[in-house]
Amino acid sequence: MTRLRALFVSTAGLLLSCAARAAVVDVAPNGFALNIPAHIDATPDKVYAALIEPSLWWSSEHTFSGNAQNLHLEAKAGGCWCESLPSGGSAQHLSVVYIDPGKSLRLRGALGPFQGLGVDGAMTWKLKPAATGTDLVLTYTLGGYNKDGFADLSAAADKVLTIQVERLKRLLETKSPEVR
Repeated sequence: MTRLRALFVSTAGLLLSCAARAAVVDVAPNGFALNIPAHIDATPDKVYAALIEPSLWWSSEHTFSGNAQNLHLEAKAGGCWCESLPSGGSAQHLSVVYIDPGKSLRLRGALGPFQGLGVDGAMTWKLKPAATGTDLVLTYTLGGYNKDGFADLSAAADKVLTIQVERLKRLLETKSPEVR
């Protein structure tokens, strides 16, 4: 019985660790869907408070201006996740379409390099209380036209968005989004 229990526990642990990985869940000629889960050792309210301050955790490397401090999100329906550019210009990354503080944030738009394509996307951040913090799931679905398809773009988006989720998690758990 002890061997069976050990096998069950190790198998369950393996399944849970696999389920916690980022994934491109679908790629088609007209788009893709991503699902990026994370467990964060902080309450949903704290996760939400940090989430709506992307300048605190988003990587400067993945901005137009080269500085995440230029990002801001207006946390209300119709609000903008925008970036100020050093030239006095600006970029709209996403628009807020649904917000339920501490539970969910949904945005629409094409991130960064996707803006020049004939595409649109939906990004949803879901927060669920867990025994030791918050279970977060980021989904991003992008669809439209790209003459070269979406296989390479989906892999790149998965990598970049996984980095951002990891940075949000590190900010909340260690007070710094940077790898130490």
